[in-house]
Amino acid sequence: MNENAGDRLTRLLALVPWLLAHDGVTVAECAAHFGVTPEQLERDLWLLVVCGVPGYGPDQLVDIQFWDDGVIHVLDPQTLGRPLHLTHEEAVTLLVALRMLAQLPGIENRDAIVTAAAKIERVASEATSARFMTVQVSVPVEVTQAVDEALAQERDLHLVYAAATRDEVTERTVRPERLLVVDGIGYLEAYCLSAEARRTFRLDRMITARVTDRTSSTTAPDESPTTDISDSAIFAILDVQAAARWIVDVHDGTVLHERDDGGARVRLPLHSVDWGLRLVLSLQGSAVALEPPELAAEVAHAARTALAAYPDDVR
Repeated sequence: MNENAGDRLTRLLALVPWLLAHDGVTVAECAAHFGVTPEQLERDLWLLVVCGVPGYGPDQLVDIQFWDDGVIHVLDPQTLGRPLHLTHEEAVTLLVALRMLAQLPGIENRDAIVTAAAKIERVASEATSARFMTVQVSVPVEVTQAVDEALAQERDLHLVYAAATRDEVTERTVRPERLLVVDGIGYLEAYCLSAEARRTFRLDRMITARVTDRTSSTTAPDESPTTDISDSAIFAILDVQAAARWIVDVHDGTVLHERDDGGARVRLPLHSVDWGLRLVLSLQGSAVALEPPELAAEVAHAARTALAAYPDDVR
């Protein structure tokens, strides 16, 4: 079963209250209710029994019995047996994320985001201090408006863009497809008409952006437009650390092998080798490119070039 972390987290949060209301249910019955295999459900249960509240002693962990006869009993749900409430720190984190999203282009129903933030401010503990918190996204207003308009009207976008890997400013026309937000940074995924391939552009590296008169349909390649790159002819095999596991969800990847430290060997579809190079370099050492050979060679060359720019050895 190939699912993202968000889907699994949603199921884990719903699992304990459901089991409390259905004491004595079997692993097979529970798996069928949640639409997963019994093997996946058992992995979920093993994960739950090592979760708990700070301190994480034996009496502070979720206690679920299920391994003897396949019948599930929740002995101690900890805090998962009752409705969850945001702590002050969680509320502030959520407010920061909402206020950042409200400023990014390509966001539908922006009013709903602003309304949700206002509700959290009213109900969160110590929310008064949060009202004076300011979040400013480092993207020019003109760029935000242009990307918004291009996505909404399905029009091409002309960019003056500061490339990260080649240390140069380029001009190109792109067909916007979708917006991504990773670690608080906005990215536009688009089909680049100059490169004749899909590329990902950081919003804060767009010097200028201008909507053109051409609609996407008049400049699209022969292939059917899609935001799913799972049919890509180029794939990469990466060894990633736990901190970089998010790329599996964001880029429609597949986990090939799990490691005990939380890292994994993953398979990702690539827009191009250049795109893969930028992705690996952006992970700042949290990923190692294994395949294809040309990607591994490009990453090694870029790393050597960067190190050669320093006057002293960098260890």
